[in-house]
Formats: sequence, structure tokens, C-alpha cells
Amino acid sequence: MDAPSSAIAAHDIAQACAQAMWAEDQASQGLGMVVERVAPGEAVLSMLIRPDMTNGHGICHGGFIFTLADSAFAFACNTYDQRTVAQQCNVTFLQPGRRGDMLTAHAVERNRSGRSGIYDVTVRNGQGEVVAEFRGHSRTISGTLLASGADETEPTRT
Repeated sequence: MDAPSSAIAAHDIAQACAQAMWAEDQASQGLGMVVERVAPGEAVLSMLIRPDMTNGHGICHGGFIFTLADSAFAFACNTYDQRTVAQQCNVTFLQPGRRGDMLTAHAVERNRSGRSGIYDVTVRNGQGEVVAEFRGHSRTISGTLLASGADETEPTRT
């Protein structure tokens, strides 16, 4: 059965927004993140923990785990062609990330009303174990991500 055209349009908008954001996101690119998947209100990003991301305990610095979750949150809440930023975020670290781990952050929209949204992000290691849980509150600001034509650069893994 074919998806309704509005669902296809929403998915296309989400993809175009991700492409536009990725083109300007030097932080996520610099940390080696990969946009695995984007859909309306949802995003999955991954990142390999490099040696330069470990702290004095020999485990991944929590700031890098937070940044991965925050980037997934950003991609998820910017899927509607409305510029949206973090209003408040918190993270709970449940176990350490380790050098060489491939972390995956899955962001899911829980509620979006008016200019506010709530998103949950689960960060897992390569064995599927939960490393951290993140909750972000978003706020829509003025402006859009897409101009008359979206950048054709593909940020997602093929």
C-alpha cells in the first residue's frame, strides 16, 4: 500500500531540512558523526569514540556523549522547516562509553505544541546497551531552514 502523499511530503521536508542543517553543522561533522536516518520528529545519529574523546578515567568524556545526543535532538526537532533550538536539556549517564565504541543516538519527538517540543534521546553502544538517556525541550524561533531549493548534498548513510 502506498503512503499518503502528505506523509511522503513530510518525509521529504524532513530529509531536506537535515541536508540543510548538515551542510552548516561543523561541530557534528568535526566529531565524525553520521546522520543515519531522519523522519518527521525523529533522527538517528552515530559516532565512533576516538582516543581523543576519552577522559582521565580512560572512558568517553560525558560531554561527547551529550553532544551526540544533542545533535540527534537538533536534527529531530528541525524536521518541519521551522528553525528550532534547545531551550533546556538534561542527560543521565547510565554506563561509560569506551574507546572504539560506536555510539548511536535515537531521538524521538514526544510532544510538539505551539513553539515548544519535548524529545527523548537514547544513546546506545554497539552491543545495544543504553549508555545515556537525554531529554530536550525545544523552542521554535523565527526563520526556516529551506530556501526555494534545498541543498542536494546527502547527509544520510547509503
